[in-house]
Amino acid sequence: MAHLLRGKQAGLQRDFSAGLYPQLFAIDEVARFGINSQIGCLAYDPVQSLLAVGTNDTQFGAGQVYVFGQGRVSVTLPLPRKASVKAIHFVVDKLIVVDSKNEISVFSLETTRILASYSPPGSVTALTTDPCLDFSLIGLQNGEIVAYDLDRQSPAPLRIPNLWKQQHPKARPTSVVTLAFHPRDIGNLLIGYTEGAVIYSFKTDKPVKFFRYELQPGASGGDSDPTSSNIRRYPRLTQALWHPTGTFVLTGHEDSSLVIWDAKDGRKILARTIQSTNVDVPGNASKSLGSAPGTFALKCPLFRIAWCCKENPDDTGILIAGGTPTTALEKGLTFIELGQTPVYATSSWQILTQHFEKTKSQHTLRTPPNAEVVNFCLIPRRSPHYAGSQDPIAIIALLASGETVTLSFPSGHLITPTNQLNISLSYVHPFVSHVSLAYVERTRWLGMVENRTKGPPILKGGAETRHSMMRFANRNIIQAAHADGTVRIWDVGHGDEIENQKMLQVDVARAIGRSSDVDVSRMSMAGATGELAIGLRTGEVVIFRWGQNKDHGKDLRHVEAKSFRLDTIIDRAEPSIKEGLIPLTMFQGQGHVTTLKMSDVGFAVAGFQHGGLVVIDLRGPAVIYEAGLDDLTGQPVRGSFRRSNSQLQHKAEWPTCVEFGVMSLEGDDYSSILMFVGTNLGRLATFKILPEAHGGYSVRYAGSSTVEDKIITIAPLDAQLGDPVEATQSSVASLRKGLKIDGVILVVTTSGARIFRPPAAKGAHKRWDSVFCDSAAVVRYQAAGYALLGLFGDGSAKTFSIPALKQIASANISHILDVRRFAEAVVTPTGDIIGWTGPSEMALLNVWGTGSDLTRSLDKLLNVEALTPPRPTISNVQWMTGTLHVTPADMDALIGGPNRPPSKQMMELRRAEEEQQRAIKRAATTETPSSEKDQEGYWAYMQRQMQERTQNLNIMGDRMDHVEESSSDWGDDVKKYVSKQKKKAVMGFVGSKLGF
Repeated sequence: MAHLLRGKQAGLQRDFSAGLYPQLFAIDEVARFGINSQIGCLAYDPVQSLLAVGTNDTQFGAGQVYVFGQGRVSVTLPLPRKASVKAIHFVVDKLIVVDSKNEISVFSLETTRILASYSPPGSVTALTTDPCLDFSLIGLQNGEIVAYDLDRQSPAPLRIPNLWKQQHPKARPTSVVTLAFHPRDIGNLLIGYTEGAVIYSFKTDKPVKFFRYELQPGASGGDSDPTSSNIRRYPRLTQALWHPTGTFVLTGHEDSSLVIWDAKDGRKILARTIQSTNVDVPGNASKSLGSAPGTFALKCPLFRIAWCCKENPDDTGILIAGGTPTTALEKGLTFIELGQTPVYATSSWQILTQHFEKTKSQHTLRTPPNAEVVNFCLIPRRSPHYAGSQDPIAIIALLASGETVTLSFPSGHLITPTNQLNISLSYVHPFVSHVSLAYVERTRWLGMVENRTKGPPILKGGAETRHSMMRFANRNIIQAAHADGTVRIWDVGHGDEIENQKMLQVDVARAIGRSSDVDVSRMSMAGATGELAIGLRTGEVVIFRWGQNKDHGKDLRHVEAKSFRLDTIIDRAEPSIKEGLIPLTMFQGQGHVTTLKMSDVGFAVAGFQHGGLVVIDLRGPAVIYEAGLDDLTGQPVRGSFRRSNSQLQHKAEWPTCVEFGVMSLEGDDYSSILMFVGTNLGRLATFKILPEAHGGYSVRYAGSSTVEDKIITIAPLDAQLGDPVEATQSSVASLRKGLKIDGVILVVTTSGARIFRPPAAKGAHKRWDSVFCDSAAVVRYQAAGYALLGLFGDGSAKTFSIPALKQIASANISHILDVRRFAEAVVTPTGDIIGWTGPSEMALLNVWGTGSDLTRSLDKLLNVEALTPPRPTISNVQWMTGTLHVTPADMDALIGGPNRPPSKQMMELRRAEEEQQRAIKRAATTETPSSEKDQEGYWAYMQRQMQERTQNLNIMGDRMDHVEESSSDWGDDVKKYVSKQKKKAVMGFVGSKLGF
């Protein structure tokens, strides 16, 4: 019966929730933003311009693959079973995923669904693919290599035994570490074992060269510990890769050594580290010294190496993650620029050695402090060949913390992900530390399109599916503060079509004039004006306003100009921004900012941990009110609930919630702009904001009351209609015309809720049942009415009627959102809930739904018109010297065997051609004779293809048998030619002396 009395106690005669009933309350999961778990690997496809991100299986989420394209194109590919993603490879229209359960999954980029999964006969330790092949080669822990037919979705007959074991029968067990096709001669495969590397030839079905790194006693190697240099040792191999032209081989080892080999004769050219050269020579000491004299520093392992090249594959450089001393102050990637590779045929051994020893330059691509790079993904301009390392424009580096950072290449400048990468990736670029949400007018948001200088787009692939038309006039605009002091702003939407998909960015660190200790604690954006206020834990309040940067392109030095306790910081605008959110002014408070509110009518309020309260009028801007909560204690109190102010004096008190409204206070015959301030001890203070004769405004304390606990929400409501009576531009303008609003306020605390007339009259009260409320707001469902929606500590979302505060419905959302972070969740006036599901992922829910789960993305990833460029081939000189040219078609026969039928792609092409032929015949007015080949059927075509492939295999076998003979004959011809030329030269010389 208590709920029947609450309306009368609050002085309200109507039930504002009369049209709401429990069946309307059903949770829909609309969308997710961010990354569900820690990132484990990345891959980029320059042909389709797509980025794939694989995550690990952790307590926060299962391993899965995200594929991102341009704008907000995003598709999530779940694994067949719970596991972590170990590796990702793009292969034309497919995505190959290796997980921690040693299962290989093949996904279609066209349908975004799984095509097949394969469990190899052993633990997978390496995998390689090629854009021109329908096969993937899989390295196993036992040292063997098997092949999988991606087109036929079945194992291929090829099986390469443990070549290292065959060469060194007494060697300890070895596993395959890396696999890499020759960048030009696809018939050669570089296999990296734990003990060394091998070049395997598909043409001869045997190993060609073996590479083993040996250190003699006295040689320091890459180890910085001098005690380990007194014995002969063979550092284990961790990396093996080709020079972009295939002329050389680079191996990386567990002691941080980088060894360059001659791929033709197998000789070692140079062994070095990032800091030292010739580390394999006895007596040469390593340069990895410790912080104190006589000490040494441990080195980070070589996490990854890439041999990059420019458009010209002979102009190269080596990019390295790891291999630096742990005591190094600078963290990041090391780039060793080698420059133009000497011509192998005409260069001496000394020239080749000096090319790798005396490099062109070496520098570090810096990452944020204390951020160790453990993996990276290159972003090449066009070509997927050369191991994805040809002419890269950027690098996406993965840090040990799970965050990412994007750098330009080779300069190493930081690239912001704003409007470059998908919104979900911005959650880990770096991590998001605080989130706020504003309900911004649609027309205002459409006009907020940032004009900023930026480089070429990184992701250009994919096409976003069309959504339903706009559902609400106002937009859910989220503000996400990151650990580096950057705040990014974007439209999270309502599950509808988003008209302005662009992201805004403000640099708080630059605005306050320092790069460290930039921890954002509160944010607030005005829905009508787009003005943004940001509060920090160090006490600063920074205000941004939309405008043009008059000093675009200029990095000006800040000139301090304080006025009315505010510091003008317009000159701290980012040089790259032409139009956007420009820093306006800054206020320095005491203690960290505990609450912040930017009104639609030009006022900003900030509360501080030490109890301070500041009101800023942005028309100046100027501080028009500054006081502490303790200063209000001695002022007269209009009324209170249960506790008196004297009971609060011995505890620290600070503001926790601020709201503006337009209504009449009890006893007043006029309405005014009111400011309500709630505190952590349950006090609600009411202030009037009144116009002054000189044109400004003043703030006057009107009274206060106390409730049970910490105030988390204040909602001013119309006592007659139940509509929100917030301080909007239209309502404030109507005050001059004598507008009078009879209003009440709904105050929600962690332990209950109250509805009463301000500043301190008695009203209705309800206590929550044995649980605390973490977040709440008044929501509306169409024209049915208003309700109070709260998130509670038991993992439930509950709605209550207004003003009776009777529970309407309840639903458990703990399986979607993290209950421990309910206090950071945001409830919007339309019934949307935006909350955290894990450390770097948020979910958008709607309580007025149908109970549906998150639907799979219908975004398109594959662009069928984007064709893979031809694979680089061997040079004319290599062909003239007897190197047999093996085509990808030959590799299909060598790996797939002679009985493998044509690929599905070829069969579909043939079907399309036959259908086209039939259409032409039907459309022809007169029948024309056609050739026997045009008339052949599909199965006849298949038979002819099999015969041709068998003949090609026989021809190829004959070529292999005659390679040696052909090379010998060619060598004899060269010797004869040279002898003849020498004879002519001698006879010509003699003839000239004799006068002939």
